[in-house]
Order: sequence, then C-alpha cells, then structure tokens
Amino acid sequence: MSSRNKFGFGPLDPGSTASRRDRGVGPMGAAVREAAEDLHASTEAKVEQRRRNAEDAKAFRAAREAGRVLVSLPLDRIGTDDLPRDRLELEAVAVSDEMEELKASIRARGQKEPIEVYEDELGGYQLKKGWRRLTALRQLHVETGDRSFSEVVARIEAGESQRIARYIDMVEENVVREDLTFAEMAQVAITAAADPGTGEGDADAMVGRLYTALHKTKRSYIRSFVSVLETLGDDLRWPKAVKRDLGVEVARTLKGSSDIPALRTALSGCSDPEAQNRILGEFVSVSKRSTTPDRPAASRPKLEFHLGATKVTARQGECRIVSQDNFAEISRERLERAVKAFERELRAGSGGKS
Repeated sequence: MSSRNKFGFGPLDPGSTASRRDRGVGPMGAAVREAAEDLHASTEAKVEQRRRNAEDAKAFRAAREAGRVLVSLPLDRIGTDDLPRDRLELEAVAVSDEMEELKASIRARGQKEPIEVYEDELGGYQLKKGWRRLTALRQLHVETGDRSFSEVVARIEAGESQRIARYIDMVEENVVREDLTFAEMAQVAITAAADPGTGEGDADAMVGRLYTALHKTKRSYIRSFVSVLETLGDDLRWPKAVKRDLGVEVARTLKGSSDIPALRTALSGCSDPEAQNRILGEFVSVSKRSTTPDRPAASRPKLEFHLGATKVTARQGECRIVSQDNFAEISRERLERAVKAFERELRAGSGGKS
C-alpha cells in the first residue's frame, strides 16, 4: 500500500533535514516593534523633560521672588533721585581717578558686579546700590556711543521693602568696603532721619538703626559727626576732609559753646579744606586754653639726647657727656676752658641766674 496520500506527500520523517518554517519577526514586524520602542522611550523622555521644566520654572519663580535673578535694564529706565546717595561731593567722585579706573575695567572686562534697583510707583526703577557702576556705564555710553554700554546688569528688589531697609542696604555695601568717611555716614543718618518714609526724625537715633552692625565706638564717632554737621551746616564746606579725631574734638567743644556763630562765619570764608581744618583746630585749642587752669610746668627728671656721636644726659645738678674721645688725654687747661665756656653759655641762657 502506498504510503502517500491523495495529496501526494507522505508522512513527515522526524529525522528529516528538510528546512522548517522560520517563525522569526519579519522586516515589517521589526519596524513596528522598533517604532513602538522609540515611541515609548520618547514618551518617557518627554515626561522627564516636563518634570524638569516644572522644577526649573518653580526654582526660577522662587529666585525671582527672592531677588536673585539678574536682568539687563536700559540706563534711561533707572532713576537716582528717590533715595539720596550716601556719598558727599558726588560730582567730584564722578570725575575722580577712581572713576576712570572703574571705567577702564568695565571697558576691558565688562560689568562684573550687578547694581540693585527697586520699582517705583511709576513703573520705572530707582537705584539702591551701585551708583559708581551706573555712573561709569553712563559716561562710557556717552563717550563711546557703544550700545554695549547702554544697558546695565541689575538685580531687582523682591517684593515690598520698607524705606529704612533700603537705606540700610545702600550703606552696608560701602561700609563693608570701608570706603565711607564718618562725615558721609553721618550725612546718611541726617538725610534718612529727615525722610518721612523712615518714621524716624532723630538723626542720633537713626545712627543706631542704620549702623547696627558697626562697633559701638564707631557709632559714637558717627554721632559726633552728626552733631558737627547739624550744628555747622553748609558753612562746613568740606566735611569729608575732617579727620576722625578732629571731628570728635570739635563735637565735644561745640557742646555749650557760645562761639558757634563766629566759628560758622570763619568757616564760610575758607578757600580750601586745609584752611577749614586749621580753623576747626584753633577753635578746639582756644576752648581748651580757656577752660584749663594754668599749671606750673612740671620739672623733667632727666633729659637725654645725642649730638653727633656724643651722648648727653642731664639731671638735677648733673650733666654727663659720653663720647669716643679720651678726655684723660686732654690737658687740664683745655678742659677748664671748655667747662668755662659751657658755664657761660648756661648762664647767658638763664639770664645770669645760678
């Protein structure tokens, strides 16, 4: 009986090496699978990117609300008239050698430190910190016409701030650099006290609010200059030139003095800082002489000095001369002449008194 059936093929031989049907993924299936895998990976990447974007946006909003975001602002949008500066003689600072050095640095390396501003009621910006940097950029823009100097990098104050806090922020920058004179710091206290927005009308008390971080001794010096500036007013034309010790002495002398009108008149006629300080020094000296009783001059226990290689020591009843000379080799007659000449000079200087 034939092993073949009506279809013409026999039973499969288990040991046969005939090729079997390939059950692997075909080209179309592979393409579909790759597309699905790519879609899945792309979806995960997009989800991760959205998560990162949300985190970045949240961090940016927090930084902006905290005033840590830097922006570029046109120079003409920033005013400097709302918050008085903490420096005297700003015109002199604007044309100083230090300003030229700052301009040279910005011209070569750009603005490295941002200024700080706050929004005013009109939607513009007012300067809080960085008057020198802003002035340097404005001068460079006028001098060069370069558009790179037409904007300034700034940090915008976050939220509503008390006016006294703005004064404190303004002065702290310069106090940390220690480039403010005591007269300048005193002027800030006087200006801030007169500002209705600070709620403090006493300049002496304002010193404690503005300069809390300073040592109490420095605050005492500032208060002395507050007294000097308030008493002498505009007649003190060069307050920055008044050194600390002189200012403290003048403040002490002004208390209870009846010569203040005369002092102000003398100061108003000064032509330079040296003349001003000389008048202030004389005012202190005259006051001390008038309040200090005359005292007999105290006798000195000993006087020593060198005359060339010779050392002289003088005491009551004794004058000792030490030198490299061998006095034993000098004749007695010569020594006597020297001693007599010495005595004559002493008697002549004392009016013949022995």
